Amino acid sequence: MPVLEGKVAIVTGAGRGIGKSIAVQMAEEGARVVVNDAGGGPDGAGHDDGPADQVVAEIKDKGLTAVASYDSVATMQGGESIIQTALNSFDRLDILVNNAGILRDRMIFNMTEEEWDDVIAVHLKGHFACTKPAAVLMRQQRCGRIINFSSESGLWGNAGQANYGAAKSGIAGFTRVVARDLGRYGITCNCIAPRAWTRLTATIPGQQQQATAGLEAQQFEQLAPEFVAPMVCYLASDDAWNVNGQVFLVYGGTVALLSPPLPSSTIFKKGMWTLDELTKMVPQVMEGTRNPAPPPDNLEIPGRGKSEPQPEAAGT
Repeated sequence: MPVLEGKVAIVTGAGRGIGKSIAVQMAEEGARVVVNDAGGGPDGAGHDDGPADQVVAEIKDKGLTAVASYDSVATMQGGESIIQTALNSFDRLDILVNNAGILRDRMIFNMTEEEWDDVIAVHLKGHFACTKPAAVLMRQQRCGRIINFSSESGLWGNAGQANYGAAKSGIAGFTRVVARDLGRYGITCNCIAPRAWTRLTATIPGQQQQATAGLEAQQFEQLAPEFVAPMVCYLASDDAWNVNGQVFLVYGGTVALLSPPLPSSTIFKKGMWTLDELTKMVPQVMEGTRNPAPPPDNLEIPGRGKSEPQPEAAGT
């Protein structure tokens, strides 16, 4: 029997890419699916019912069940409307996949307040706007699955993505808290940081060249968004009843469990550290680490003179 037989799922941002792959596979696994997508561009501008309608048509052509939702996740009203679509169509909700996202990349010194607010609204607030009403229903049912989407940019950082990285890092923290809030009611909340080639990654300058450099065609094919969907379906299944509050890196044939931030090196003394002591000891704590963006060679550093060439990180 399909692992999601009888379940009702919502997938946001399901008109294209990773979200579409998840919606299609969940339908193939027996779920009745709400395909949500506002149909905007990679930057969130505009609106188009077409992407959601096309995915619904594709699912129905397979003899499976889906309905479309065109609401934006960026407002509480939109999130509540998306959840209500599941209730109106299927009378319940078992699975929520928070996948919708946009990009407004800009270096921090050029980023506008609007670019910051719009990305935070779709990603971080969007997760809350859908999860809050879904959690009310799932708590009453004493069961449910919530799968969120973070990013390597949020976990490790990527230049030009302060808004996106902040939102995605926040989503990882949000996941861990929601898992604690809802676990006692039989609800799990987990998170995926995907690595996939989509229309969003295609907008990042130089990303295509970096993604394909040195890769064989077969290796590049493993960056297809379809490779992310099976893990999402597993986390949505009854078999994952005791997987909760976790973050997974998923791409190609790889599923990696990521640890929360943990101390890696520590110094300790009784009482307060002095600045002289810290000046001496902190470099010992930092041993083995690397500045992700060191100053250029020969830059004048106050109190230090000219900067020296930095060694390359392993693997670069």
